[in-house]
Amino acid sequence: MDHIVDLGKGILLKPFLASFFISLIATPVVIKIANYWGLVDDPKKRKHPAHTEERIVPRAGGLAIFLGIAVAVGIFLPFSKQLAGIMMGSLIVVVVGILDDKFDLDPYFRLVTNIVAALIVVGSGIGISYITNPFGGIIYFDYYRITFNLFGSHSIVFLADLLAILWIVWCMNMVNWSKGVDGQMPGFVGISAIVLGLLSFRFTMIDLQQWIVATLAFITAGAYLGFLPFNFYPQKIMPGYGGGALAGFMLSVLAIASGGKVATALLVLGIPFLDAGYTILRRLLQKRSPFWGDRGHLHHKLLDLGWGKRRIALFYWLLSVILGLIALNLTSRAKIFVIIFMALALGGILLWLSLLLPSLRREDQDSG
Repeated sequence: MDHIVDLGKGILLKPFLASFFISLIATPVVIKIANYWGLVDDPKKRKHPAHTEERIVPRAGGLAIFLGIAVAVGIFLPFSKQLAGIMMGSLIVVVVGILDDKFDLDPYFRLVTNIVAALIVVGSGIGISYITNPFGGIIYFDYYRITFNLFGSHSIVFLADLLAILWIVWCMNMVNWSKGVDGQMPGFVGISAIVLGLLSFRFTMIDLQQWIVATLAFITAGAYLGFLPFNFYPQKIMPGYGGGALAGFMLSVLAIASGGKVATALLVLGIPFLDAGYTILRRLLQKRSPFWGDRGHLHHKLLDLGWGKRRIALFYWLLSVILGLIALNLTSRAKIFVIIFMALALGGILLWLSLLLPSLRREDQDSG
């Protein structure tokens, strides 16, 4: 068994390193392209309450990350309809991201493109057919099937496909919202992808298709970690909408392809997941659109508390490592309990910060 594990590590290390170095080499080139074409974030011209950068910084980092993933996929993975769907969907995400970097697209238009990318993946044959029941057994979603004839027989697994679309779109937005400070997002995405890759690797002896999933996970991790040196404080380039949405897209697809490990993905992405959930709830209670950004995410509150950007990024990475190790060693039932505990804990922290920060601002004003 040990020699099989060593062989697996070696096989997965090569695609990881390939995507890492492709992304690392491509990023300086993308920086020059972004500056030349005006794909930059200028706080004076582009005011947004969620932004934390005061310098003019190139965007379009998603292009470098996509190149790392796409080239490594072409080298190491065999062609399949599902893989083609994943790459086509990811290309749409990155193209929309570049357009957003230039023109600041309407968030509702971006949401529509999210759905289109998810539909392409689902149309290629990737859906949530089942999930493990934390209280025992398996919950199946492939009972409701719609069959039709259009140049041949086709079928739509209604509930499984609908859940997959909702899951992919949710993850794209959830992860994208957690890229507010330098190095924050590429770090926890790389860690999360490695966890999902290791999870798939466990089942390669039972299901050979999991080799492909594990390889794609390590390719994704390599591409984001290769981009990280240029995004860490002080960042030389931002991931942009394309980089953030692509991260959520890839992680959501990997969670489905690794055998419906949605609970594992939710746990390892626990902080972005819960932060996004509380953000939507807060905006709805304030009678505001959940899709228009504001300065109310956890990383914003930590900045207001006096934390530096490096510290916030390292905080997200550390929690991702801890939650990843927990996810790899807990049962499905235990994962659910941990997620519930995290929801209560983070909710309490956000409430405490919401009450504390205004009083700190009043004290600063009084002391002046």
